[in-house]
Amino acid sequence: MRAVQLLKDQFAESPLQARVVPFALFLVLTFLQGQLGEAGRYWMYLGKTLAGLWLIWLMRPHVAEMRWALSWEGVVAGVVVFAVWVGLDPYYPRIDGLMVKLGLSKAKAAADLPLPWNPFAQFGEASALAWLFVVVRLLGSTFVVPPLEETFYRSFLYRYIVKADFTAVSLGTYARTPFVITCVIFGVAHAEWLAGLLCCAAYLGLMIRKQRLGDAMTAHAITNFLLGVWVVWRGAWRFW
Repeated sequence: MRAVQLLKDQFAESPLQARVVPFALFLVLTFLQGQLGEAGRYWMYLGKTLAGLWLIWLMRPHVAEMRWALSWEGVVAGVVVFAVWVGLDPYYPRIDGLMVKLGLSKAKAAADLPLPWNPFAQFGEASALAWLFVVVRLLGSTFVVPPLEETFYRSFLYRYIVKADFTAVSLGTYARTPFVITCVIFGVAHAEWLAGLLCCAAYLGLMIRKQRLGDAMTAHAITNFLLGVWVVWRGAWRFW
């Protein structure tokens, strides 16, 4: 309980920590997913999703801009980014494959990379457990990932690059160099780096246009939901 109260106090006192610490903790749990064996990473994702919900609950009172908002621009952006993410995939190499080619990965060849996230392959096609993890992944990527990532990348990182006192920077501020830097960082943080870069440009542009974060969160949620449906429908597990 003392740790929880400490986090609450830190979030209340520091706008930076309220936006960075939850994302950082979520990122640590993401890295730990692959450390517990093949079956363990699915349980770890479930735990990470629950932890993400808890972190959002803790940070929400101290991050005023982290409020969902619905607009036609947000819906269109979400659908278009999904189409770009899937449509561009065959035409450029994933970042993990590039790292193998450049000798920057522990894997000696693309075949040595971790298997795609596929609960049906792990637990069986008719397994209720597999469907549980599919639903958890779909809900987590739709409702947990967008608030955490949008708050960190768009609300904090972009504005922090503009000015260290980032809370003094309006969400509607456009600055070219911070815009490009933020998109590049977001892009290389994803295996589909080119789609990620364009995705960030769309969400960040949406935030600037609407002068609020909620539309970008909604667009992100729509993209992730559609991508999750596509993954399960088409068996395109590489996207997860």
